Amino acid sequence: MEKLKEYAAVCTVGSVGYSAIEVLWRGFTHWTMALTGGVGFLLLYLTDLRMTGRSMLQKCAAGSLVLTAVEFVAGCIINRGCRLGVWDYSRRKGNLLGQICPLYSALWFLLCIPVLPLSRALRERLCQGGSGRRIETA
Repeated sequence: MEKLKEYAAVCTVGSVGYSAIEVLWRGFTHWTMALTGGVGFLLLYLTDLRMTGRSMLQKCAAGSLVLTAVEFVAGCIINRGCRLGVWDYSRRKGNLLGQICPLYSALWFLLCIPVLPLSRALRERLCQGGSGRRIETA
């Protein structure tokens, strides 16, 4: 039950955070991006946990791959399957089905620089029991 609460909190932070970033970047967002942001942040959170001891460069590269994969899957469902047209990268160089492109993969890498330390700080906060002792996260 503790893991479920932890993961729900992480998803909520990712959902709100990504929606805010998108509003700042594009001027608007879509409700599906809140879901996608929550899933993406949870996967980044877990990636950071699994990569303890690795360099920030390695973690950002892994984070970029994870977020690009989330964007591709979400795009295939949201844009292609449901035909909602939330985003379209088909005019971007190197795009795959208009859902992902190298430019945004590079931006995901850069976004990981501040987000991964946020993930660690959130984990530290969430993994403190009421008594102040650490709760296992793995």
